[in-house]
Amino acid sequence: MPRFLLCAGPKPRRWAACRYNGRRVTESILSANSTYSLAELAERFGLTCHGNAEIRLDGVGTLAGAGPSQLSFLSNSKYTAQLTGTRAGVVVLRAEDLADCPVAALVAHDPYVAYAKIAALFERLPAAPPGIHPSAVVAAGAQVSASASIGPCCVIGDGAVIGDGAILGPHCIIGEHCTVGAQSRLVARVTLVTNVTLGKRVLVHPGAVIGSDGFGLAFDRDHWIKLPQLGGVRVGDDCEIGANTTIDRGALDDTVLEEDVRLDNQIQIAHNVHIGAHTAMAGCAAVAGSAKIGRYCMIGGNAGVLGHLELADRVTITAKSLVTHSIREPGEYSSGVPLQENRQWRKNAARFKHLDEYVRRLSALEKDSNNE
Repeated sequence: MPRFLLCAGPKPRRWAACRYNGRRVTESILSANSTYSLAELAERFGLTCHGNAEIRLDGVGTLAGAGPSQLSFLSNSKYTAQLTGTRAGVVVLRAEDLADCPVAALVAHDPYVAYAKIAALFERLPAAPPGIHPSAVVAAGAQVSASASIGPCCVIGDGAVIGDGAILGPHCIIGEHCTVGAQSRLVARVTLVTNVTLGKRVLVHPGAVIGSDGFGLAFDRDHWIKLPQLGGVRVGDDCEIGANTTIDRGALDDTVLEEDVRLDNQIQIAHNVHIGAHTAMAGCAAVAGSAKIGRYCMIGGNAGVLGHLELADRVTITAKSLVTHSIREPGEYSSGVPLQENRQWRKNAARFKHLDEYVRRLSALEKDSNNE
């Protein structure tokens, strides 16, 4: 039976219990500038400012809801009507919308990207003090950086490595021979089963399970035989994995996510899938075993990719589509029936059963016509 210690190797500072008891909680908030001027934001992000350059901002909001000390943005023409009545202190927008803006503005080529960068300045995250919480259990053979933060009730298995500045929130489980890269953050209740390697700055949201068995089975006459899953999972730098998403380890080789892959909530990635860099998938998408997804792809919500298929770089699959064959060229692809009024859909569904009959009859008519 393995021997467990609260800390392995050089002991990092433990969490102070009083951080959970109220009086010192406020000290755990990240120190950050409370306000920024329009001029500061323009210089910092390479934007052009219009209006009072000294106006100070302390937060962000929507065009309809932001107040005079908040920043908002306009990137979708659907919300142009809200611009003229906005009470925001500053709006990030394109040059062509500047004439309609009644307040100070920051002009950007892509307002949404500019807003994302600015909004990060106002995010207030609780600081994670370095050290191991007294309730955590760490195997004697684990390596935990002195600058890492290990939260309440975490379990770290033998041979696991926790990198510099990594954060494990409450109830995370790091299995044997797993690695959490520097500055990665596992928010809460994240499980790395075995042979999982996370790169640097990986963000994993609550409930995600990485490295569980793939669905490998062989049918032997009258029963199933489970195939051992001997591979692992490799996740590149700067990836994000959504809540309750599952990524299976490989049967032989590893399941791989290259750098900057973004997975939404409740996604299933099967064993030996390979996802190229900078690809994003929306919620409830599923990719079957040994499929290969290219770089810069976008997979819509509830879409599916069958096993052993390949998608080229820069392929977009729209929501609820099912990919049944490999895609060799970049572009946007869809399947399924568009939304219709129910009565019309029922008629079309009934006719669909006769589609083959209709095609055969049409072919026969065309053949007769050509023979005349």
